[in-house]
Amino acid sequence: MSSSSTVENHSSEAAALVDQAIEGRQSIRAFTDKPVPRALIEEILAVASRAPSGANTQPWKTYVLQGAVKDSLIDKVCAAHDALRADRSLADEYTEAFDYYPRTWVSPFIDRRRENGWGLYGLLGLERGNKDGMHAQHQRNFRYFGAPVGLMFTVNTVMGSGSLMDYGGFLQSIMIAARARGLDTCPQAAWNSYGKIILPHIGAGPDEMIVCGMALGYADESALVNTFRTPRVPVSDFTVWLG
Repeated sequence: MSSSSTVENHSSEAAALVDQAIEGRQSIRAFTDKPVPRALIEEILAVASRAPSGANTQPWKTYVLQGAVKDSLIDKVCAAHDALRADRSLADEYTEAFDYYPRTWVSPFIDRRRENGWGLYGLLGLERGNKDGMHAQHQRNFRYFGAPVGLMFTVNTVMGSGSLMDYGGFLQSIMIAARARGLDTCPQAAWNSYGKIILPHIGAGPDEMIVCGMALGYADESALVNTFRTPRVPVSDFTVWLG
């Protein structure tokens, strides 16, 4: 076999492995309690730290929550989530540091959101109007879907909106590195409204704000919810070819 053929085969194999990790990633909503070794978490974060950032600012900061510290945060945020449901006037106490979703939804984004929501709820047998069931399902976010590791990400408030773009690459790198090692994840913006509870709990400084949380662990392969796969529009729908 020629050297060029060897290089081509190696490149093809490498591409297949990378593609497999990317395409195999999905938002897992039920995990086993199998522990994740600290060394493996550190390895994933070290790989992800190679994500690009403007002027190499590396704006990310990661908190790894396990055991009693994680369970205590879960209790606090779930209590706040229940209280907010009971008294909507508390909404002003729980606000995001930045708008993750648009303030006004338009098509096609609202259509995709509805398709996603009702596809998931339909799979779980949660019919429209089942507020108790939807509340319980939403609260599973704040239980990290049973994952043994909860990640919380912050950014310094001095940074600009470009750092949130940089953060996207870092988060994706974590998820792909985890998948390549047989682990699964679920990125969670649901935590963002509870910064006033989360930040002091994790020991964050006054100059930090929540970017998002993430569940990390091993998927429960027997869970029905993990059969849910979101669709993607074809390349032709989001690409404009010029020249």
